[in-house]
Amino acid sequence: MRFYETSPVHDLTYSDVFLVPERSAVSSRLDVSLAPGDGTGATIPLVSANMNSVTGPRLAATLARRGGLGVLPQDMHLDDLDAAIRWVKAQPVAFDTPLFLAPDDTVATALLHLPPVEGQGIVLTDDQGDYLGTIQASRLATALPDARLGDLLHGENPALDSADIPSARGAFDLMVATGLEFAPVLHEGRVVGTLSRQSALRSTLYQPALDAAGRLRVAAAVGINGDVAAKARALAAAGVDVIVIDTAHGHQEGMLTAIATVAGLGLGLPIVAGNVVTASAVRDLVGAGATIIKVGVGPGAMCTTRMMTAVGRPQFSAVLETSAAARELGAHVWADGGVRYPRDVALALAAGAASVMVGSWFAGTIEAPGRLNRDESGRLYKESWGMASTKAVRERFDQLDAYELARKTLFAEGISSSKIYLDPLRPSLESLLDMITSGVRSSFTYAGASTIDEFHERALVGIQSAAGYEEGKALPVSW
Repeated sequence: MRFYETSPVHDLTYSDVFLVPERSAVSSRLDVSLAPGDGTGATIPLVSANMNSVTGPRLAATLARRGGLGVLPQDMHLDDLDAAIRWVKAQPVAFDTPLFLAPDDTVATALLHLPPVEGQGIVLTDDQGDYLGTIQASRLATALPDARLGDLLHGENPALDSADIPSARGAFDLMVATGLEFAPVLHEGRVVGTLSRQSALRSTLYQPALDAAGRLRVAAAVGINGDVAAKARALAAAGVDVIVIDTAHGHQEGMLTAIATVAGLGLGLPIVAGNVVTASAVRDLVGAGATIIKVGVGPGAMCTTRMMTAVGRPQFSAVLETSAAARELGAHVWADGGVRYPRDVALALAAGAASVMVGSWFAGTIEAPGRLNRDESGRLYKESWGMASTKAVRERFDQLDAYELARKTLFAEGISSSKIYLDPLRPSLESLLDMITSGVRSSFTYAGASTIDEFHERALVGIQSAAGYEEGKALPVSW
């Protein structure tokens, strides 16, 4: 990366910088590869944050199906984490994960999981798991809240047979020919997935992140306290593909010990560690055995670290410095936090990141953990919270006695409850991925880069004023 006709005299955020177009021989966004090449097996440079309100099994599976990597949070009990990893590994690759409900469930229950939008649906099965029928999600908009889902089944319930689907393109053509927008996929009478026209189309554009056995990849986080070795072994036994060692202040002795402990197990898995913001921290963590460094202190939407402690660093400069240090050591950087637009993802990559970790942006999606809620105006949202908040601390230490839990909670910081609204135009994780990757691919073409490594080299970055940043925003109404 190079700066355009200037040199920074202070640290920079993503809003402080912009990309300058360069001469390019890349003629199409589809000629761009977004594979991060960081050893994780991801094919797009997007990682979901290991936050309870962001990454659950469903989001992790959906993200991996499109080439990204979900990081299950360390706050999950080990048995639940084991089950979540195995669940992701069991999900279909070529088809979407079905949302199963029972015929006695109500429309109100369905709306807690799925908004009434096109391209989504519910699969009804009986107590033995036998297929009964499918309800288009859009049908929920006109049904009474207390109506039984089973009563909404009328007439034929068309389905696709997996034997009739030769390819993703074939699936799309078949759905167009039969007039289907959404349908279950059956194999020998059992539901093995679902498809919409959009998901079939996406399968022609994205390459899933798969392990050596052809299963979806997934990562999981551990803390630096307790029996780190036992937990890392358990995660590896469950089939996890990447281990993330995570704590708010990553440049400390406890982190270095934890990294060395996990590295010494010889699990053969990438080890991510953080969070840090300096080159010296990168050198120490890589020296202890980390292969990927998680960078960012304070830029996240749910984080109050900078206001509470004054600790942190503007994210663009943090990524720029740490990625240069990591590159010298043969390691990689994940830029964690502070992305609110596709431009921010592109700028993080320009600064040298291999992948970008996304939190609150993904929390407001259908696939994120938690139920759908409606505010007073009827807008849909999901609840989100910071991982140092009182809510998160109570969940993390729920097995402590009352006194010790009270001591932990006393010093909690961060936001315990925030409404993250679903974008009506992009309510699903996949629709966000479409928007983000489309923007980033275009950024690569403007720079004349067809890979992330080329983008690291060719990106030309300028520094702008606050007015310059505002100038770049589209106007929702005429002036």
